[in-house]
Amino acid sequence: MAEKNRLYEKYKTEIVPALIKEFGYKNVNEVPKLEKIVLNMGLGAEKDNSKSYNIALDELTLIAGQKAVPTVAKKAISNFKLREGMKIGARVTLRGAKMYEFFDRLISIALPRVRDFRGVNDKSFDGRGNYSMGIKEQLIFPEIIYEKIEKIRGFDINIITSAKTDAEARALLAALGMPFRK
Repeated sequence: MAEKNRLYEKYKTEIVPALIKEFGYKNVNEVPKLEKIVLNMGLGAEKDNSKSYNIALDELTLIAGQKAVPTVAKKAISNFKLREGMKIGARVTLRGAKMYEFFDRLISIALPRVRDFRGVNDKSFDGRGNYSMGIKEQLIFPEIIYEKIEKIRGFDINIITSAKTDAEARALLAALGMPFRK
């Protein structure tokens, strides 16, 4: 990592020693860490409208700070008027400094802007130490200008950690500042 992020520095100096003490790790490499964050936006409704699809792709790129890539249909489904190779979504995989920077913006700026926000669900772990959540509207991110949006769209955020259990992943995310419901 070329540039140091304040959240990464906090992880190295405060969170690693606290997790070693809490879970009794023998080696510093056993301590769970963030591996990647994947943003995924399903755009099946915009599959026929390329202008709308491109706007959604640009919004996801703005939010992530990294170019979003289109996802395509793997097979044709006639009931949904879907052909193989048709663009049906967009995704971004963040790692390293960009991942920490996005996570910092998510917990300190975006989530507090959600209307009637009481914290994120602490039951959205997958059993292997990964956390998933959905965002209902892209407007909570300050990069999106309200006057310029064409349509309110939601997307999914998947946080992949190196934790073996959900308890370890929850402790890591809580230490990083994830606002779980009480």
